[in-house]
Amino acid sequence: MALFLGSFLNKVDKKGRVSVPAPFRAALAPASGFVALPSIFDSPCIEGWNLERVAELSAAIDRMSLFSPERQALANTIFEESSELAFDPEGRIALPDKLMAQAGITESALFVGRGPTFEIWEPAHFEPFKAAARKQLRDNPPNIILRRDGDKP
Repeated sequence: MALFLGSFLNKVDKKGRVSVPAPFRAALAPASGFVALPSIFDSPCIEGWNLERVAELSAAIDRMSLFSPERQALANTIFEESSELAFDPEGRIALPDKLMAQAGITESALFVGRGPTFEIWEPAHFEPFKAAARKQLRDNPPNIILRRDGDKP
């Protein structure tokens, strides 16, 4: 499974192109791009998913009741608003205008690892989001239990 870790700040050129950080390109390999979509949770950012994860989500949606409102909402939100972005020879992608506007991205793009996915933020929008997330963790620490060697799955 691809893991996206860390954060990387890159400039956006006048054509809306931005270099994808080398560690993210390596995590996406052998694919020559990724799927970009507006944040599902209405954060002012762009989500980046590899094609394998999008296929897993598509299969999960296919298992939902054919005429359920939830299935329709997911399919409309995920697939209609998604764009498959390909790397150019320099490892850049062209961000669609609609996604850039939704995220407020203009001159710089902050790539933020989210484990199996990543996000692309306008740097000024990310800092308050990050501070709020840290506060939430301090105020309401999660109860996470990691498996140890010998534990049953």
